[in-house]
Parts: sequence; structure tokens; C-alpha cells
Amino acid sequence: MKITKKVMEGNVRAASRLIRNLEDDIPEARSTIKHIFPHTGKAHVIGVTGSPGAGKSTLIDSVIKMYRERNRTVGVLLVDPTSPFTGGAILGDRVRMQRHTEDTGVFVRSLATRGALGGLSKAVGDAIHVLDAMGKDIIIVETVGTGQQEVEIINHAHTILVVLVPGMGDDIQAIKAGILEIADVFVINKADRDGTGKLYRELMNMLNMVKDFPGGWRPPIIRIENAFEPGPFGKSVGELFSKITEHYHNLIENDLLGSRIRRKRLMELNEALRAYILEPLMKKLVETGEMERMVDKLMRREADPYTLAEGVTKKYLNGTP
Repeated sequence: MKITKKVMEGNVRAASRLIRNLEDDIPEARSTIKHIFPHTGKAHVIGVTGSPGAGKSTLIDSVIKMYRERNRTVGVLLVDPTSPFTGGAILGDRVRMQRHTEDTGVFVRSLATRGALGGLSKAVGDAIHVLDAMGKDIIIVETVGTGQQEVEIINHAHTILVVLVPGMGDDIQAIKAGILEIADVFVINKADRDGTGKLYRELMNMLNMVKDFPGGWRPPIIRIENAFEPGPFGKSVGELFSKITEHYHNLIENDLLGSRIRRKRLMELNEALRAYILEPLMKKLVETGEMERMVDKLMRREADPYTLAEGVTKKYLNGTP
């Protein structure tokens, strides 16, 4: 396919158009992914998650700079909240990563969540494939920052950074938030603020409760200084960069990278089955009015959801649940 060839040649316009079509759920885009898929699997995918306002984008901008200084190409997916008016991302890619806008080795794209759970866009998995096929060495995915549901990033990334900020309630979240259980590297950003020591101790206490870490990798806690103080900030970002690289090597050396990739493949298969089986069926139920009739039965207590679902399965899928 012509667009496949262009994407693999690194054509930015072709890649942008394909990602937009994936967001819009255009069937032709899915077909293109079929051709692109065999040429993926080479990039190191880094997920960055954390509370809104934690400074994730500033960190990513600095990490990109370090990769570019080492001649590594970078693709960035910024998953933003959906505009209630346009259905697009509220924060566009032009608002952030300004220093890289003229760098041909960096491709930045915003995606809208469009109601997707987990802080991620529905199209993010395929968008990662597009950037991978473009030949990007590093792919960074920044999630929308919605809280505990962001654990979905574990299905896409090899290395996950959880960014926390003292004074934003993160010390309490360290006890109960699911996203802290998926971190490969913890980042305490804006570490010049009061409460940094307390947050650090909370994280240490949580890590000390874990008896065994896969591959022996105990998630490090990196404190990032004030971005307006270039010296200390640059030094701490350099430490973060080293830990990201070290973690990826740890995955490879301990044969753990394959298990993460397998988890991603299982998720992709589930999504594909949903797209080709469940979504067309749901659409048909709505278009024929059968969905409304079933809801009416539920309202009158004439049936229960499980019996109705069993009936739909037998009628349309020719099988027995």
C-alpha cells in the first residue's frame, strides 16, 4: 500500500493522516495497520503517567533532548482530555515540546481520550505501531493524568515512569493508588517544594513492603529539581535518563522484555476481537431497536441482564455461552 510505504519512509504527513484516521475509526486505517505490523517491535516504549500538573511534559521535553544528543530518534504521543465541543484534544501538540518543532528527528502527536478509560486514547496502541514503523528509536506516551485508572499504560509501555509532586496529595495516593504499583521508576518532580522528604519516605515504605522485584529491579526514586535552576535540574534529569536506559537493559538481560510484549499482544488481540465482534453487534442492536427493547424489559423486571445477553449470544453468534 502507498501509505504504508510512506510511513515506513518516515513521512510525517502520511503518519499524521493515518493516526487521525485511526482515531476516527476508519476501516481503511485498520487495513494499513495490518501491513505495518510486521515491521514493528524495534522501539523502546516509555510510558509517563501521574497527576495533572505534575510537570510530565516538561520532563519529557528534557528527556527528548538527551536522546537527540545521542542521535536517537523520538516519537511522542500526548494523550489529552477530549474537547466537549470538537471531540479533539484540548491541549494540542503545538502547545508543548516547542524546542523540538523544527527537529525532523522528533515527531510529536496529540491524541484525544474520547471517553476512553485508563487515561489513554483508544487509538494509542496502533499509533505506537505507526511511530515504530516510521523508525523511531524511542516512543514516549504521556497519559492524560486521570488517576488510578491509568494502569492501562502497562499494556503499552516497556518502561513506566510515575511522576509525583509533593503537596498535591501524592503522599496519601502512595498508599492507595493503583498507578504506583506499575512504576518502574518513580519521579518526585518539583523536589524543591515542602513535603518532598515525606513523599520520599512514603514511597520507600511502600517499596520496603515488597519482598521480591522481577529481575531484581527495585524501582528507583529520582528527585527532580526546579526546572528554573538549569544546573541541578539538568543533573537530576540526567540521572532519570540513566535509570530509564538501565531499566530497559535489565528487561533484556533478565528475559523480561518478552513477557511485557506478550501482555501488549494479548491486549491488542482483545481490542481487535472487540472491534470486529462486539462493536458491530452493539451497533446492530442499537440500529434495530433491540437494545431499547431489552432495556425496557429490564425496567419492567421481566428479564435480567445475563439472560438477555445469553439470548443475544445464541441469536447472533450461533454459540452457547
